[in-house]
Amino acid sequence: MFAIIQASGRQFRVEPGAVIEINGHGNEVGAEVTFDQVLVVGQDAGELTAGAPFVSGAKVLGVVDRLGKTAKIRVFKKKRRKQYRRTKGHRSLVTRVRITDIQV
Repeated sequence: MFAIIQASGRQFRVEPGAVIEINGHGNEVGAEVTFDQVLVVGQDAGELTAGAPFVSGAKVLGVVDRLGKTAKIRVFKKKRRKQYRRTKGHRSLVTRVRITDIQV
């Protein structure tokens, strides 16, 4: 069984045991997360249930595995011949979620 969910502005194909990384720190490690925005649910027999836009009554459950940050991104600005250079950087916050169950 698999599902396609919408989380943090992106779509993920998940199945029980899968690990996804979503933006932001919403919970603490070990907290349970519920995804209500399920777009498609696929059964093992080959049946697909598509929503318009979401499948009613479907939920995907997961547990927060880890909180972390992505790799650092450098932002460099320069104006030639003007002695102007600026360097900034940032690391986005991510939450790693392990999918435990798909409920239809």
